[in-house]
Amino acid sequence: MMVRINEHPILGKQEKKTVTLTYNGVDYEANEGESIAAALLANGIRILRYSEKGHEPRGIYCGIGHCYECRVNVDGDRSVRACITSVKDGMRVRAQSGEIL
Repeated sequence: MMVRINEHPILGKQEKKTVTLTYNGVDYEANEGESIAAALLANGIRILRYSEKGHEPRGIYCGIGHCYECRVNVDGDRSVRACITSVKDGMRVRAQSGEIL
């Protein structure tokens, strides 16, 4: 299920190159240059990790890199903020805790 606005009444038709990113071992389509958070959200993924204390679900909160709720592992690097990191073709993203969500 991919949800995107491809045509806007003011901005016009939005044509972007499609790339592939892998999240927790599953391939998803993304628009080149969009954030990891936007790509996952467009593919119906709302939970990106679980909190260390209480194991409560965490996802996109502020969307501007201040809150750190959207931390994920990207190509082996820990604590990457999904909301301010651009998608690249072939990028491997995993939930911060390492759990499959």
